[in-house]
Amino acid sequence: MAKTQTRRVKKQVFNEKLYKYSLGTKENPGALTQFATYGLLICVAFIFLYPLLYMIATSFMSLDDLLDVSVRWIPNQLDLVNYKKAWKVLDYPTVFPQTLLITILPSLIQTFICSVVAYGFARYKFKGKGFFLAFLILTYVIPPQITMMPRYRLMSQLGLLGSLHAFLLPAVLGQGLYSALFILILMQFYKQIPGALIEAARIDGAGHFRTYFQIAVPSAVGAHIVVFLFSVVWYWNETYLTNLYLRGSSAGRSLTTLMLKLNQFTTDYEAIYPAVESQANRLNEALEMAGTILCILPLLIVYFVMQRYFVESI
Repeated sequence: MAKTQTRRVKKQVFNEKLYKYSLGTKENPGALTQFATYGLLICVAFIFLYPLLYMIATSFMSLDDLLDVSVRWIPNQLDLVNYKKAWKVLDYPTVFPQTLLITILPSLIQTFICSVVAYGFARYKFKGKGFFLAFLILTYVIPPQITMMPRYRLMSQLGLLGSLHAFLLPAVLGQGLYSALFILILMQFYKQIPGALIEAARIDGAGHFRTYFQIAVPSAVGAHIVVFLFSVVWYWNETYLTNLYLRGSSAGRSLTTLMLKLNQFTTDYEAIYPAVESQANRLNEALEMAGTILCILPLLIVYFVMQRYFVESI
């Protein structure tokens, strides 16, 4: 009986250890749990990274590699001709600074204005606060296609078409791209600031602006960086409004962005490299992928450098 009971105890202890090792506990996940978690994360990461990996692999392929069905991912040799042609078609040295100007300047202004508005909604009580907040959310809910033509007519009447001011004016007024969303994000961070900290600053003689700049803003640095980066990404990728504002008059034809150049990549390529039947100079998928990589490369670099702030803010 004693031996049987000892065996049962040992078996029970072994089962408990096996359970903890495979499934783990609340504090320490087990091997099976970690395997399932990492397996799921790898699958999700592959789904997101597959288009990028495909673009990179295809962009280095020569015409022979594209026609060779045996070449799927790894080209026989890295062909930089595609990037040289795409660089010339996009007019990268000229268009890239213009894209930075159209992207970064409105993003900086929008981040500051959204921060001030969000702080006012989060820390102050005033009449009509609920109405203005609901109206703010309404500007985000309304589809942008509905307001595009009225905005275009307004910019035309103000004489702002074809210039950078068509982007700066909405940003100054808190109506830049997705400003309502950014205000709501910053509001949540400002609400997390302890009220006692704000009161202590006021007791020490700090006014409203000093409290905002020295207490509120430093407490939400991560949120400001994330809002700025998201704003940069959306201004960078915006093509419809950019085409509407910059191409709305003859004055704006000299100002453009990389994404607009990418939209007319086929037309510009055929103008620079006219196709001749005896030459392998026709536009192909590798050239298009090279142009796309050049357009999104700055955003990828920014994300890899600043991804720590994304994680911290989340």
